[in-house]
Amino acid sequence: MKPPRFEYHAPRALDEALTLLARQGDRAKVLAGGQSLIPLLNFRLAQPEALVDINRIGDLAYVRATGDGLAIGALTRQHAVERSETVRARAPILAEACHFMGHLPIRHRGTIGGSLAHADPASELPAVMVALEAQLTLAREQARRTVSADKFFVGPLTTGLEPGELLVEVRVPDQPQRTGGAFVEMARRAGDFALAGVAALITLDASGRCERARIALCGVGPTPIRARGAETALLGATPAGAALDEAASRAAAATSPPSDLHGSADFRRKLARHFTREAIAMAAERATRS
Repeated sequence: MKPPRFEYHAPRALDEALTLLARQGDRAKVLAGGQSLIPLLNFRLAQPEALVDINRIGDLAYVRATGDGLAIGALTRQHAVERSETVRARAPILAEACHFMGHLPIRHRGTIGGSLAHADPASELPAVMVALEAQLTLAREQARRTVSADKFFVGPLTTGLEPGELLVEVRVPDQPQRTGGAFVEMARRAGDFALAGVAALITLDASGRCERARIALCGVGPTPIRARGAETALLGATPAGAALDEAASRAAAATSPPSDLHGSADFRRKLARHFTREAIAMAAERATRS
């Protein structure tokens, strides 16, 4: 297996990278962690004419607490997010989800921005960012724009990034008080992509009833799926018993999973229902301790 021929560029500053991307347009691919792109190159499923390696741009690797949440540089390694005390304090569901991503050597190399820009519908991070209502900053020469996570993913391996643009930062807002989060999934083996995964954030009022819910699923559609029907079913209810069953059923009904050698669409819907119920119950229990 050998990659196709390509021009190689290794900018050391963001402005230099953006100039290169503007010049190359859709001829270029961005190399960050390379955990998805390198196999695609070796199998010649991707054949860019140019490769822009951003690994030398240290300014894109950081985790910072802001006045209202977190700012995470796109080049931050997944392992750094998983182990970050700042992330665990402000968005623990994000650290929890990173633990499911591949194996430890992959997480040491793979980046937050690379995973989001690759947009595999079975990947954990896109669903978690949708549930967290994260904002993604996209940069190009002389301009920046912000896109919400639920608008960024438009199809399998397809995002709202335009030619010449680079994902540079993710902003994660703080969650309300008495909010618990949980990410659960099922994969054929540890480290594999999820057959179905669920990110749930549940906010309880003083009486233990749900006053806010955010639920997103991966592996069961062409993009991460925001289960708004399931969220609505929980509002005003104690997240247990019949309310849990109704929310899980609504989440499963919102999916459009594929059938493949790993499992049928019907099997994946059953997984979505089961793990939605589990994620909500776990998140609600954690909310009582927050």
